[in-house]
Amino acid sequence: MIEVPFADPRAAFVEARAELTAAFDSVLQGGRYILGDEVAAFEREWAACCGVDHAVGLSSGTDALALALRAVGAGIGDEVLVPAMTAVATWMAVAQIGATPVGVDITPATGGMDPAAARAAIGPRTRAIVAVHLFGMPADIVALGAVASAASIPLVEDAAQGHGALLGDRRVGSLGAIAAFSFYPTKNLAAMGDAGAVTTDDAGLADRVRLLREYGWRTRADSEIKGVNARLDELQAALLRVMLRRLTAATERRRAIAGAYLDGLSGVPALALPAPLAGSQPAWHLFVLRHARRDALAAALAAAGIGTAVHYAPAPHLTSAFREDGWRPGDFPDAERHAATALSLPLHPTMDDGDVSRVIRAVGEACAEL
Repeated sequence: MIEVPFADPRAAFVEARAELTAAFDSVLQGGRYILGDEVAAFEREWAACCGVDHAVGLSSGTDALALALRAVGAGIGDEVLVPAMTAVATWMAVAQIGATPVGVDITPATGGMDPAAARAAIGPRTRAIVAVHLFGMPADIVALGAVASAASIPLVEDAAQGHGALLGDRRVGSLGAIAAFSFYPTKNLAAMGDAGAVTTDDAGLADRVRLLREYGWRTRADSEIKGVNARLDELQAALLRVMLRRLTAATERRRAIAGAYLDGLSGVPALALPAPLAGSQPAWHLFVLRHARRDALAAALAAAGIGTAVHYAPAPHLTSAFREDGWRPGDFPDAERHAATALSLPLHPTMDDGDVSRVIRAVGEACAEL
């Protein structure tokens, strides 16, 4: 029986029940349920949180990344560089707009896109580079930004796991030309359903995303461009405003848990721990360690009542959908090694210190036996 669950999104919502219920009642009585005052207020608050001028609420994180890419000019027949180790949604967003995702291997220590490999992967059809803040750890934006700048192409942030993370004194979501966020229920800032947003300092990009999210309408009299239906609804925006007020405290708790894991597991043999980029403060969406006998370790932890998960196996290029494009095992060795050895430990703000100690003890004992 799993006694320390890998994730528990319900617990955070239950803690905020009174505020969430009040938000629901306000939307119910307001009578407007799509792109109203709650969406506008959330967009202002999320932009301020990220330290940018503009945020645009959207229907999901995948739609956010797809529309961010369209806004910077990527589309049918183009290529977009994406990390070989990421959630498959990153690759799917590129495919959604008719572009081709081109994988780039990772730097083993951090799990982020390798800047040298990115430079080598740029071709005549490359229209953007997507930097993923994997597991809530900021990507090497300085190096990747230099690669993008040298090639005169935009750097787009996939910040689906990066809410509240910092690189230096700047927030994730303010580091590239435009950024995409997901508010899926298990994310650090969570809706009670699908929701997303883009953030940017570029008024032109923000305006284009607003047009794209609703049929190309500025007014209903004319569709100025070929858009989609990717709107954020009023109810999710109202609920997100409640959870946003709790984000700072939740992030501090995640960092405390991650710090305890790093300290408590630092001497465990055969275990590779996360290595955030120097000068960064991760949001710790996930705590992902690596072990050569990952599946055996997961089984041992399950027997000890500890829930775990794998992020991500197979790597996106080895899923059936992208094998059709010609990708094969061995194309990205470091990403494939990561996929074969990575295991995510429980890490959510409602864990108590006893839960954390139990996880540390169970991992140490399991690794000793293995």
